[in-house]
Amino acid sequence: MRTAPGRRGDYRWFLAMPTRWMDNDIYGHMNNVHHYSFFDTLVARFLLSHGVLDLAASEEVGLVVETGCRYHAPLTFPDEITGGLRVTRLGESSITYGLALFRSGEDSAAAEGHFTHVYVKRSAQKQTVPLPAALRTAAEALQA
Repeated sequence: MRTAPGRRGDYRWFLAMPTRWMDNDIYGHMNNVHHYSFFDTLVARFLLSHGVLDLAASEEVGLVVETGCRYHAPLTFPDEITGGLRVTRLGESSITYGLALFRSGEDSAAAEGHFTHVYVKRSAQKQTVPLPAALRTAAEALQA
């Protein structure tokens, strides 16, 4: 059974992002690999805007250990996309984001997905660490 697309009201944090000509594939819509690129940008911008991530100096970093995406409607250049983000699981050293891409002005998600980050020491990238305090604070406000 196919799940109905989520709505903007299901998400808590938003970012506007333009599509690019190169995002289209031969079928005239955005290729699925680009959905993941938009999701990745959405999460990175959330982390940067909340002071969680310093690209050059953060001692703890989140590694993606699981992703997924459901496609509800095509996106295409020159669509303006709004990415929506919420937190669906907050663990001791991991966090799962619920993500959506909305065509400008539409309430129904064109695509929905998830990313799970596990936080590790940047130097070793194997030893898990607790979520950074700034992330936990920002994430608690976004829990679905």
